[in-house]
Amino acid sequence: MGRTDWGSERRLTAISRGGLSVPARQAVADGQIPPGASVLDYGCGRGEDVRALRHMGCEAVGWDPFYQPDVPLEPRPVVLLTYVLNVIEDPAERRRALQRAWDLAGTVLIVSARLTWERSKVSGENFGDGLLTRRKTFQHLYGVSELRTYVEDVTGVRAVSASPGVIYTFKDDTARLSYLARRIIADGQWLASSDTTSAVAALVDHVERRGRPPRLEEMPLSTAQLLGHLRPGEVNRLVRESVNQAKVDEGAKRTTLNTLLFLAVELFNGRGPFTSLPLTVQLDVRAFFSSYKEACRRADRLLLKLRDDAYIRGAMNASAVGKLTPTALYVHRRAVEQMPAVLRLYEHCASIAAGRPQAWTVAKLCHRGRAVSWLDYPDFDCDPHPRLLTSYQVDLTTFETSHHSYGSHDNRPLLHRKHEFLHSDDPDAAKYRRLTEAEVRADLYANPHLIGTEKGWESELARCGRALRGHRLVRTQA
Repeated sequence: MGRTDWGSERRLTAISRGGLSVPARQAVADGQIPPGASVLDYGCGRGEDVRALRHMGCEAVGWDPFYQPDVPLEPRPVVLLTYVLNVIEDPAERRRALQRAWDLAGTVLIVSARLTWERSKVSGENFGDGLLTRRKTFQHLYGVSELRTYVEDVTGVRAVSASPGVIYTFKDDTARLSYLARRIIADGQWLASSDTTSAVAALVDHVERRGRPPRLEEMPLSTAQLLGHLRPGEVNRLVRESVNQAKVDEGAKRTTLNTLLFLAVELFNGRGPFTSLPLTVQLDVRAFFSSYKEACRRADRLLLKLRDDAYIRGAMNASAVGKLTPTALYVHRRAVEQMPAVLRLYEHCASIAAGRPQAWTVAKLCHRGRAVSWLDYPDFDCDPHPRLLTSYQVDLTTFETSHHSYGSHDNRPLLHRKHEFLHSDDPDAAKYRRLTEAEVRADLYANPHLIGTEKGWESELARCGRALRGHRLVRTQA
């Protein structure tokens, strides 16, 4: 075993999970740990992430000053620094650990830390800038903005909040922009191709979704190879004969809006030169704007509209999706992409500033002030009136965040009129609407101040002599 000369029992903070940690799962989902990636887990503890990543086909190694001190430290494209900064009681050593991890990262450093909202789970006495527990382990809990600022200060580059408490820092700014582009422009996937016919079908699908033909280097290698024996003119003819022009026009409109969203978010997080943009975004700019300058000017105007209360309220009133209340617009995860562009930008800016949580169901966009909450109703699709489990909010004027958990409450908030959170074309919207209409006829919404919580809703069901069987309202026996 390695070092024991610390001011706390750091080795005792290493836990056995039996699978990937939350930050590692986030990085895999975001493509920051791709298949076969070379990964160093710096401060790996008992090596749970290393074993899980190896099982997934990655070339993963772990170093830890206590459990794995003899593993050679060599640079790797991906470096994990998972819940390490929390447990180092010496601020100078903490900073050196972060700097060392950054020096070892060839492409991206993934940093995670426990957050201040976990304070109730940590019992201990004040010690330095944190807490010393009864087991003599140390914990410095970070605010969401504090963690991102700290990482940026040590590394000297802009970082991105992937989710609350998980930060990505890229060695190459192009990689950072590519990641941001994937978060905003999610239509870059290609259909699988096995022969010339399916390769042409994949090309047609891409043209209809993107609104423009792709360059050869945008295609998957297998698709490009399957089309390689055809002359460019023949490929263009096949595409022209097969595309649905209405879909192409709709794709062009969608790509134009997505490009503006990306450029606006990029300014919010620091905009670079045209050549730093991902290739696909460069080609979108050339296809749908007269110049990069014009695209940026339009994106800047869109970003400025976030400050205009009247404009935001007007966009919420005009939105084809979401439930509008006197204070906010509530939109289901499946319908967020169908909000007006300025509201999508509103939500994206909040997610870049503070990280969008992994588990969420409904986004709440306030029109009094600028704040976004992500609400988790895990049983939204199966429970006719789903209960709120967690709420995570970021205030865009102060960048302060707050987190609330309702799992242990005996009178949790719940939802009504579920269809209003969705687009009318959603497959489940009609079923939810029928339930709402039946509940209105049964007089269940006569006392709106009572029905927002479990106990109030149960009392109204009893008053009206009704019960729920799935998404059907039935009479109870007298």
